[in-house]
Amino acid sequence: MSDPMPFWVHSRQQTRQMDAALISSGIAGIELMERAAQAAWQALLARWPDVGCVTVLCGAGNNAGDGYLLARLALAEGWRVHVWTLSPPERLTGDAAIAWQQAQQVGVSVLAWTPDVVLDGVVVDALLGTGLTGAVRAHFAEAIAAINNTACPVLAIDVPSGLDADRGLPLGAAVQADATVTFITLKLGLLTALGPDFCGELIYAALAEPLPEEVPGSLELLQLERWRGCLPARTRSAHKGSFGHLLLVGGGPGMGGAIMLAAEAALCSGAGKVSVATCAEHVAPLLARSPEVMVRAVASVKELAPLLATADALVVGPGLGRTGWAEEMLSACLEAALPRVLDADALNLLAQCSGPLTLGANTVITPHPAEAARLLGCSTGAVQSDRLDAVQRLIEPLGCHAVLKGAGSLVASPVAMEQLPAVCGAGNPGMAVGGMGDVLSGLLGALLAQRVPAEQAARYAVLVHALAGDMLALSCGEVGIRAGDMMPAIRRVLNQRGVE
Repeated sequence: MSDPMPFWVHSRQQTRQMDAALISSGIAGIELMERAAQAAWQALLARWPDVGCVTVLCGAGNNAGDGYLLARLALAEGWRVHVWTLSPPERLTGDAAIAWQQAQQVGVSVLAWTPDVVLDGVVVDALLGTGLTGAVRAHFAEAIAAINNTACPVLAIDVPSGLDADRGLPLGAAVQADATVTFITLKLGLLTALGPDFCGELIYAALAEPLPEEVPGSLELLQLERWRGCLPARTRSAHKGSFGHLLLVGGGPGMGGAIMLAAEAALCSGAGKVSVATCAEHVAPLLARSPEVMVRAVASVKELAPLLATADALVVGPGLGRTGWAEEMLSACLEAALPRVLDADALNLLAQCSGPLTLGANTVITPHPAEAARLLGCSTGAVQSDRLDAVQRLIEPLGCHAVLKGAGSLVASPVAMEQLPAVCGAGNPGMAVGGMGDVLSGLLGALLAQRVPAEQAARYAVLVHALAGDMLALSCGEVGIRAGDMMPAIRRVLNQRGVE
């Protein structure tokens, strides 16, 4: 049985420190290895109980030791066991050598791997662990290719071999697992960038309880248990003014859909009043779609000023465009001392600004990787190659909070706020459709209007948005989800007050 996901995410180096701290606390290294093998074996049995055959590919380190001990467990249960090694086991040292010897003693056959080996049953990847930092060597790359080409189910131990445990990128080649059992700590590379594509179903095993507190995590894993309380229960005497007035600015000529989605999301996320400042052509369609929204045709900054004067929070950017009108609207919104969300074309316009720009601690920017790249003056590939570094490089010069959207969305705040960055493990590929970012902006703006502090609102909004998407996928599947489908699910997640 797997353990609940932890609240904290650790780096490769922190994982080494945690492992050392556990051993220093009195748990022998071989005992940790035996617990890891048992956790992996239980995960295998839970998913493929009737296969009756396991093929284990082992490398040279402790990851291989886990594999040898899993093979011993499988043999004891009467399964057919094949173990192929890419490194002579006689060269193993420490706990990995003990594990190999224990497997040998019970009759596990270990043979040298060759490219013509036929993989059978459940394939267990015990080739390379979290310590890999350079490119996968050719011999191991051949074995990884063989694993990826098999029709057999694949279980990866700790991390899929070849995957960078910190960045979530393949180091030349990486195993594409159906499931990954990770031990002691949760690694960022399993949650963001391409990591989820390689690890498949993610299973966590702590191996010890409690874990040492002297090795703090580098990120937080967003979970509803921790964040649902930032939006307090409503009092019986509340009125619409109690929940804030959100103003959304966007919808340039020919681009009304984005601002409509953002406004609808704000309505479903609890804002007391929702206003939209947009081009005249969008007023009638928006009122027909959402009569609860107060829509104003705004042609100039002069017409926008009264709306800014009555707002409690802003969302700027959905469908804004990059015209002179868009530039004027953004400039006026940046001068307003209000909590705000900057998204879409607001970010693209900011990227064109020359000179330093400070947005302040009441601002949240929500770029996707391409928008982040424009703000940073680099390529989208550079952003994706180290997403944590990219989001941290965004926030410090701008002095604001940032959401870097994508698989494993990241949320970060300026260092001075002493708030760990966060990663969202929820969400699904069905959400990769137009309009989802606009929905997130409306949700986030509604939280700001309800006076949730920006650093909290950013994290809670990302989590609620992802959970709502998962709720939709569970009920109707991932294919064909529309951004407009999200509103009832968002409302339901926001109203979850206890464990369901």
